Amino acid sequence: MFDTLSDRLAATFKNLRGKGRLSEADIDATAREIRIALLEADVALPVVRAFIKQVKERALGAEVSGALNPAQQIIKIVNEELIAILGGETRRVRFAKNGPTVIMLAGLQGAGKTTLAGKLGHWLQKQKHTPLLVACDLQRPNAVNQLQVVAERAGVAFYGPQPGNGVGDPVQVAKDSIEYAKQKQYDVVIVDTAGRLGIDAELMQQAADIRAAVDPDEVLFVVDAMIGQDAVTTAQAFLDGVDFTGVVLSKLDGDARGGAALSVAHVTGRQIMFASNGEKVDDFDAFHPDRMASRILGMGDVLSLIERAEQTFSQAEAEKIAAKLRGGPKAFTLDDFLSQLEQVQKMGSISKLLGMLPGMGQIREQINNIDDKDVNRVGAIIKSMTPAERAEPELINGSRRARIAKGSGVQVGEVKNLVERFFDARKMMSAMASGKGVPGMPGIPGMGGGAKKSAKKAPQAKGKRKSGNPLKRAQEEAAAAERRALGPGGGQGPADGGAFGLGAGKGPADFELPKEFKDML
Repeated sequence: MFDTLSDRLAATFKNLRGKGRLSEADIDATAREIRIALLEADVALPVVRAFIKQVKERALGAEVSGALNPAQQIIKIVNEELIAILGGETRRVRFAKNGPTVIMLAGLQGAGKTTLAGKLGHWLQKQKHTPLLVACDLQRPNAVNQLQVVAERAGVAFYGPQPGNGVGDPVQVAKDSIEYAKQKQYDVVIVDTAGRLGIDAELMQQAADIRAAVDPDEVLFVVDAMIGQDAVTTAQAFLDGVDFTGVVLSKLDGDARGGAALSVAHVTGRQIMFASNGEKVDDFDAFHPDRMASRILGMGDVLSLIERAEQTFSQAEAEKIAAKLRGGPKAFTLDDFLSQLEQVQKMGSISKLLGMLPGMGQIREQINNIDDKDVNRVGAIIKSMTPAERAEPELINGSRRARIAKGSGVQVGEVKNLVERFFDARKMMSAMASGKGVPGMPGIPGMGGGAKKSAKKAPQAKGKRKSGNPLKRAQEEAAAAERRALGPGGGQGPADGGAFGLGAGKGPADFELPKEFKDML
């Protein structure tokens, strides 16, 4: 969503690099470019003004003029101010000390509240909580059934005593759900309320009544990240009507300019708590302003990548693989490779994972073209092999490749390429695990590798070596004495033609053309 903003900011900072000092004109030009980039990204005008004012004040101060690298200092200031407009610190859910924690969802119709309720329930379940989804949207057709299906997919409990479709009292359902949660010992109640097509006074009052009835610990305003400047107006109306405590961004994986969504936190003074960035139940996580600012500036989000890896990969499995790699290249088999591949798949889309790495914005098009089905194709090839072939890929010859290709529905060349790439990767991983560094690359301090190649012996000075055979050595010494007697050139230099093999051993006066040359003349 923020690709355009990232590209514009990257181009702006590129012009600053290489400058030892920044004049006031340089700072003004940079501020103007940043202002244009933010406005193009649909960030609200009051937010842009406040942001640019802060950046300019800090950039014109001693903070930049005394810095060793002013350009980097400007980037640091922009990063810090971007974190500030995104809410500053990460905001956590406030859980109730006694009884179930009540979380109420509010927002416009179509913002994605019902889907988000399931994602939030799934996320809380992973945090060792027992959530209950409550259907209080009794206006929209089939809203109750939809929430029930979402709850089943997320693997969380559901409460919906009323059929909906205009039938039932949502305030009473919300009250009854608290008692139901206490009886069944659910520690979090997520209340899904009716959405609005606009600023609807009647439905806004209904949301206020539900809030008064259940006294929620958190009221989350769900905002569609793609709706543009209207997000700010709607957020202000909900703040006045319902008084929410936090914001949730939905549809963050869209390609619309999402600056307005980033303006909500600054305009309302309520922090963004969660972000939904996909259709799957796992495409949901806590919102970290510092990490989002880092991603917008093209510096990646390595912390989120590490957290996701820690949740997916088991420590025991990682230690087992590391021990195998230290045991030599052949200890790591295609079965191990397949299990690692499947664990990476659990982390999510490959393109999204690569997008979290620093500097990946430069190859964004290539990353977006990565097809996750390619990973499934690799898995199919490996699963079409026999256990012996997976353990010893060296056994795979031409006929075996043809059989594997037929079994996995791919071309023979793809099987060959996979096995060759596996051999290369296994060799590299084994070398790194044993501290030898990456094969074919010079040694890196502290990483091992390259030591043997860099410690080559100095070449010995070239010279005439003496034979170990006494008879042959005597002949060589006699020939050397004869050359010395012939004077300069010793029968080997240009003076006697020795270097070109013409009349070796004769002086200039004795030079005579070979018979073949005489015949030609």
